[in-house]
Amino acid sequence: MKTFKKRGALTHFQILSEISKQDPHLKQKDLADKLGITIQAVSENIKTLIELGYITSKDGRSPYKITQEGIDKVKKDAITLRKYSDSVLETMNHYKTIWPAIAKENLEKDDIVGLYMDDGVLYAHKKEENATGIVLDDAEEGMDVALTNLTGIIDMTVGEVTVIIVPTIKEGGSKVCDIDLIKNVYEKGTNSGEKIDKIAVAGTVSRAIVKKLGLPIDIEYAAPQASANAARKGLNVLAICVGDMGKAFTRELEKEKIKFNIIDGGK
Repeated sequence: MKTFKKRGALTHFQILSEISKQDPHLKQKDLADKLGITIQAVSENIKTLIELGYITSKDGRSPYKITQEGIDKVKKDAITLRKYSDSVLETMNHYKTIWPAIAKENLEKDDIVGLYMDDGVLYAHKKEENATGIVLDDAEEGMDVALTNLTGIIDMTVGEVTVIIVPTIKEGGSKVCDIDLIKNVYEKGTNSGEKIDKIAVAGTVSRAIVKKLGLPIDIEYAAPQASANAARKGLNVLAICVGDMGKAFTRELEKEKIKFNIIDGGK
């Protein structure tokens, strides 16, 4: 595509192509409307094309006529553009959308596999599932496998997020937090009775509380976005955040249409 690298080269090609149609009533305004550029830009380009000997005109006005040099130029550029378009189409015809998964067993190229989600991770195995894919290359059990031609629906329910807002350090921090409440919420699970899969924290006070309870911290950075993402993958999240940080969670969860519950964690 070196032909069109020079500034204005494509515009020159378009103008010459329009003039080659031999329309005696073709005006600069018509060219401007067709090409989506200003009349001034058309005028400047026509002036250049006349100087290059590609078109002729009386006083730079219509009717414009394309010269033999102009015809040769259009043909050459059109062939270049067609070759480029053909190469793009060829690439698109061979392009494959590739998805990663974890191989649940040893898989070989061209195997048709069933896909399922477990603990937020996509797995592939040779058993029948509602969603299937084709293996692009051999993969060992437990390793990542490249898949294409995904069809069907992956069985997965969207998780829930329980947000517990705890006092800020100015309000007393963990000393005035209802630790037993948080523990009970974790053990009880979501409103629908599902177990908590991941724990997210936002703020130093939250981190201290979770550590005191002896619970793991799964999500700590960009917690609102990460919690929503985890829920989209079917995980239930308990998010403990300090004060106004809870607003970021509610905004993100509402935006992503994730079911959530807000609890006051203060005494």
